[in-house]
Amino acid sequence: MTSRERVVAALNHREGDKIPFDIGGSAVTGMQASTVYRLRQALALDPPGTPVRVVEPYQMLGEIAPDLMDAVGIDVACLWGRKTMFGFENAGWKQWRLFDGTPVLVPAGFNTEPEPNGDIFLYPEGDRTLAPSGRMPHGGYYVDAVVRQPPIDEAKLSVEDNVEEFTPIADEDLEHFRKEAERLYMQTDKAILASFGGTAFGDIALVPAMWLRNPRGIRDIEEWYVSTVTRKEYVRSVFERQCEVALENLAKIHAVVGDRVVAAFTTGTDFGTQCGPFISPKAYRDLYQPFHREVNAWIHRNTGWKSFIHSCGSVFQLIPDFIESGFDILNPVQCSAAEMDPPALKAKFGSELTFWGGAVDTQQTLPFGTPAQVAEEVKARIDAFGPGGGFVFNAIHNIQGGVPVANLMAMLETFDKYRGY
Repeated sequence: MTSRERVVAALNHREGDKIPFDIGGSAVTGMQASTVYRLRQALALDPPGTPVRVVEPYQMLGEIAPDLMDAVGIDVACLWGRKTMFGFENAGWKQWRLFDGTPVLVPAGFNTEPEPNGDIFLYPEGDRTLAPSGRMPHGGYYVDAVVRQPPIDEAKLSVEDNVEEFTPIADEDLEHFRKEAERLYMQTDKAILASFGGTAFGDIALVPAMWLRNPRGIRDIEEWYVSTVTRKEYVRSVFERQCEVALENLAKIHAVVGDRVVAAFTTGTDFGTQCGPFISPKAYRDLYQPFHREVNAWIHRNTGWKSFIHSCGSVFQLIPDFIESGFDILNPVQCSAAEMDPPALKAKFGSELTFWGGAVDTQQTLPFGTPAQVAEEVKARIDAFGPGGGFVFNAIHNIQGGVPVANLMAMLETFDKYRGY
């Protein structure tokens, strides 16, 4: 099978020739840049010192280039948007070094001048005349959002302020999606996972709006979560406006990319903690489900795409509602959280959901376990999720910085050995 055929079979709950594999297909299924560098060195893909591109600077994700995809048998390619989370384009590459010494290439809008204490600030659209919207602490691996919310005046709080970012898609972004979808479809055999944006209602990573020059409305993370209870009708009005624009944009996007895309990353709003759901099923049904249903119904009615939900943590109690909302794919399948037992998940929901993730724990086993422990967990997850299709092998969220190369190789070698159905 081609990679595309292999993924399509799995998404339709059929066993293909072998289990499909994703690293780098989205902003939540990738690998931190320093780990990408060390893996490329271990596989002898580059001379020492060859930099890795940082394709997602918020989480400092490294590019999973075609040669690496081929070397380890990856089946999924990402259709990225034109701009980063900070509003500058992924273009104009320049050299830089991560705090651990890894040589990388970052986009032109990425600030590489450290503060006196060694921190790195990032700015909306790369404009250093504005207040910073991101901060990478000295010695860190990632960028934290800088909250820029002005004091809230209840009398002046306006829905318009919280929908500033939800606008008709620009012609240059449509052209970008058209060209990239055509390139990936014609020049590779990979299944395309697309991240179009605009359909994630209440995704807390997006609430601070790091790309906006001067964000207004409710932009503080704690304040937003509190507002889903104390200002619920305000939040609902934000979602209504967002949904209206999102559906119009999806129609324009589908007109240029068609069904070259296999799956669409629809939402990354997290509904689980380590111990249980972040909100009750009733609260989900009241505030989020109506909009998820509307978006997914449009996708299923008008396209051949599958709909992808990323929701970390213990979401077992919410999965029936996710299915009812029309989601086809669940990620990251955090098996280390409460109630997220792999055989139980497969037995109860495996006929309706594809599990995209769950292959190895990135909190403990992959970074801190032994190669033998990694191999044991990978095989157990293949045994649990693989039969009958409905499984795309991927770690639980992004593979982090500092993961031992021996553990990475144990993951890859064990998967390669057992990925046949």
